[in-house]
Amino acid sequence: MSLKFKIILSVSGWLVAISALHGYLNVNWGSILNDYRPPAQRKINVAYIPVTCQLTCPVTDYISKLSQNGEIFLPRLFQGFPEIKEALISNRMQAAFIVAPLAIALRAQGVPIKVVYLGHRYGSAVVVRKNGPIKTFADLRGHTIAIPSRFSDERLLVFRAMKVWGIKPSEVKMVEMAPPDVAGAMAVGAIDAFVMGEPFPSQAEMGGYGRILFQAREYWPDYMSCILVVQQDLIDKRPDVVQRLVDGIARSGLWLDKGKPERVDAADFVGRFYYNQKPALLRWALTKPLDRVMYAPLAPRKADFDMVRDLMIETGVLNKKINFEDYTDTRFSDGATTETAWKYEAGMATAR
Repeated sequence: MSLKFKIILSVSGWLVAISALHGYLNVNWGSILNDYRPPAQRKINVAYIPVTCQLTCPVTDYISKLSQNGEIFLPRLFQGFPEIKEALISNRMQAAFIVAPLAIALRAQGVPIKVVYLGHRYGSAVVVRKNGPIKTFADLRGHTIAIPSRFSDERLLVFRAMKVWGIKPSEVKMVEMAPPDVAGAMAVGAIDAFVMGEPFPSQAEMGGYGRILFQAREYWPDYMSCILVVQQDLIDKRPDVVQRLVDGIARSGLWLDKGKPERVDAADFVGRFYYNQKPALLRWALTKPLDRVMYAPLAPRKADFDMVRDLMIETGVLNKKINFEDYTDTRFSDGATTETAWKYEAGMATAR
């Protein structure tokens, strides 16, 4: 065997090994294999983004892997709501965590989804530059504030605060911005403030460049942000699977609200294995203070959604009134088995 042939063989083997390792580490084989299962046996794909209002999704997945029944769904990480919206419309995702106004807007447009549960309560805040001129909300007149989307609860939160302070919408410039981009934008002075869900307010605090002007609950008692939606087709054909999903999310919420040790544990494994964020950031968002983010009560309530719908109409992002019953299905939250039946504590001990 010539030296040239040995080199070619060696390089070829190295390339094959690297390609195989890349495929093993970066290809979601569980999702690919799931597509070949009979429809009645497939795990459902659930879309989420790396924010605390969707923390129950990875928590449920992580702990259920340690249970006797194994994982009950396939969590799929997205970087923004526009991508999740398209995945829902094309039915690539059977369930997803999205913001409530977007869910209402999609249902009004005929997308066959239903709200079945909430993600969490509170957990959003208005942040301004730490040493900047904005001391009260009234000081935002003539300034620029970043919002995650025109179909977001954060945008509606700004409008609620405007009413209190007698500020006209034309007096504050709102720009849509992806949450990961707000830190850089504030650092260079492109925006004067932002309103986002956690952990981005905490990131601004930890980085020393931002200060919380107010938390969502100050202008919106029982504030809700992200909600869980499910495709109507899945509800019709596999209601038992939808119920198991809601049960898992409900139990995760109860576990997260038990206290600081549980939240510290969640920050560790979610940050490392799901969100690709530093656990210290999630610990800050989940514990400073503990009620900064709450995971109960999470059953959909008509009064909450009617208020969101009416604000959407008032602010021009919804052009017709849609009834609560048209876009929600409360039977799953009503029937949720919320006792900690998955032996969470034993599971977490195993994980440690």
